[in-house]
Amino acid sequence: MLSIGHRGAKGYAAENTLLSIRKAIELGADWVEIDVQLVDGRLIVFHDAVLDRTTNGRGPLIDRTFSELRALDAGNGEKIPTLEEVIDLTEGKVGLNIELKGLNTAKPVTDLLADKPKEKFLISSFHMKELAEVNEINNSFRLGVLVGKNIVAGVDFAKALGAYSVHLNKQSVTLNWVLRIHAEGMKVFVYTVNELPDIMCIKALQVDGVFSDFPDRVLQA
Repeated sequence: MLSIGHRGAKGYAAENTLLSIRKAIELGADWVEIDVQLVDGRLIVFHDAVLDRTTNGRGPLIDRTFSELRALDAGNGEKIPTLEEVIDLTEGKVGLNIELKGLNTAKPVTDLLADKPKEKFLISSFHMKELAEVNEINNSFRLGVLVGKNIVAGVDFAKALGAYSVHLNKQSVTLNWVLRIHAEGMKVFVYTVNELPDIMCIKALQVDGVFSDFPDRVLQA
């Protein structure tokens, strides 16, 4: 079962920062998951639509220029990183799960990864249109379909897309769903599981990986 560091190692350092990603690598995570948005023509690693929760800035992310965003403190004195910086940090060390958090991210992300080894990357999203666009541009990428409450629709879309994995919420995953998804030839990854007893319960369901703010705990399970 893979240990996937959620936004790096969010439980130990400011999420989606290089510091957090380094921590996940130090803790032995197999993969690291980050969120990507397109702002001012640049791919930046950031989760929210607004700046307030994770930086010393205020207001909508898209209202700022790239240079303004880079001047902010994203926690622990860290800057908001670019996707290029994260790739440079993780390459050869851990796999990288890039969640397309923002719209219009499919093409710039696939362009950036065009010459990279596809098995080292997983592109995931709740935005089905973005995933479909990635597939249209280059169908050699591994794709992960993030599923909310409507598991049936999510799994059906993943099958039609030829996805590599289906990502289920910890509240909705069951052994039956894991077996059904495995029967379709896809992996099952579960988000976001932080307490060791919960991780052990999820592991018993035969899932392939767990997203956690504490990736070391997944390795203990």
